[in-house]
Amino acid sequence: MRGGQPYPLSVSVTERVKSDLTVAMKAGEKARVGALRLVLSELQKAAKEGGADELAVLRREHKRRIEAAQVFRDAGRDELVAGEEAEAALIEGYLPAQMSDEQLGELIARVLAEAGPLALKDMGRVMKLAMAAVDGRADGKRVSALVKQRLDH
Repeated sequence: MRGGQPYPLSVSVTERVKSDLTVAMKAGEKARVGALRLVLSELQKAAKEGGADELAVLRREHKRRIEAAQVFRDAGRDELVAGEEAEAALIEGYLPAQMSDEQLGELIARVLAEAGPLALKDMGRVMKLAMAAVDGRADGKRVSALVKQRLDH
């Protein structure tokens, strides 16, 4: 959001991050500025290398922050956990809304119905179809757990 106003749909994630970075700098929000600079750097690096999927970059960076927070939590470094979780939350704000468990369950049921009778050995094929249908709106671990549960029965 720019000054409380939603962005037009045509604005790229990189442009939104640049705009939000400017706002954060003017507001003197040091932690937010640092996080936005890291995200912007990763987006620009991916664009330079030909990786134009901004959402894939955001998902990767979000996952890194979540994993880092868990590592710090396991190591008893609680002072570092909050920073990683704050960055993860900031990145999450640029990602599409996550599917609810109910929505995800319905989607997985449709994918399984369309794919026909399957066994657990078909997990890879089903995951490929499910992840394409989910389109970044659910974490792969959630999808995998649900697919496995449905294939076990």
